[in-house]
Amino acid sequence: MTDAADVRRAVAAVTDPELRRPLGELDMVRDIVVEGDAARVGIALTIVGCPAADRIERDVRDAAASVPGIASVAVDVGVMSPAERAALVERIRGPRQMPFGADSLTRVIAVTSGKGGVGKSTLTANLAVALARRGLAVGLIDADVHGFSIPGLLGLVDETGRPPQPTRIDELMLPPVAYDVKAISIGMFLPPDAPAAVAWRGPMLHRTVQQFLTDVHFGDLDVLLIDMPPGTGDVAISVGQLLPTADVLVVTTPQGAASDVAVRSGLVARQTGQRVVGVVENMAAMAMPDGTLLDLFGSGGGAAVAAALSLAGEDVPLLGSVPLSPALRTGGDSGVPVVVGSPEDAAAQAIDSVAAELVAQRRSLAGRSLPFRPR
Repeated sequence: MTDAADVRRAVAAVTDPELRRPLGELDMVRDIVVEGDAARVGIALTIVGCPAADRIERDVRDAAASVPGIASVAVDVGVMSPAERAALVERIRGPRQMPFGADSLTRVIAVTSGKGGVGKSTLTANLAVALARRGLAVGLIDADVHGFSIPGLLGLVDETGRPPQPTRIDELMLPPVAYDVKAISIGMFLPPDAPAAVAWRGPMLHRTVQQFLTDVHFGDLDVLLIDMPPGTGDVAISVGQLLPTADVLVVTTPQGAASDVAVRSGLVARQTGQRVVGVVENMAAMAMPDGTLLDLFGSGGGAAVAAALSLAGEDVPLLGSVPLSPALRTGGDSGVPVVVGSPEDAAAQAIDSVAAELVAQRRSLAGRSLPFRPR
């Protein structure tokens, strides 16, 4: 005879696709009754209308049916009480505080540019996916509130171009996932009938960035990328205040007019205590079929920015030059990053090389509080 404990162990191991933890750990498994070869399994979802409900129910049924001696499974689906949900949020999030502070083991990289139109968001989205494909746990915050584009670049939009709203468990928000990257953007919070535009000033922008950092449950991350708005305005100042130990990656084009401005974003970041870890040159020369190079935007801008930001004892490297690429552009329009859709493309390979360079960089743990306790 199959014991109900065997079924419970199988069901408890099922992973919630949004929280990415086992149901047993989340206290979502309820009564389990086994009569002969039939099992009845009770589970409690976090919220009414949980978008992952169908998948969870299917996975629970499959897990119970996989237990030897079980031929049929019935699943009773309920919802957590407010008290149970509050306890779950407290257990997942812990005390409400900045999870990416100085003691965090998550590496935060703010991707900046001096001006718009240099392909910063496209590079950030592809870089996030490239890092995830290397096995890292990656989060991505679209902090370009006025010009948000990350949802579209990652394919997190419906047929009307609207991104999905994050699942909310009380005040905890679960970011949608694409290509194993957990992403959040202000575009995910706009009402369906509202214009896809945000007209906010300093205090609202600061509050938004702060909520993205504290109220969104990214879980344990290796890397958190922040797609910054161009320039050195309110959001750059807020991120500098909230994340003074973040690393900064500066994006420019080869054009002198762009590279001169890009230096400013690195200098402002450094004033807040952040560390400039490298420069990426986008829209570099593209190899033509006849072997010639098309340098539409000139050359040398990336190297010039890296040199200008390099100070005594703090060398800022040019991590890579990403060539002009039709595949990079079409991938952004279709929501399929070039590092996934056309990995053999020269731009995809250049971005993957930048990801490799970032992974190879070592961070000092001196002065950090590590999450270990002596026994």
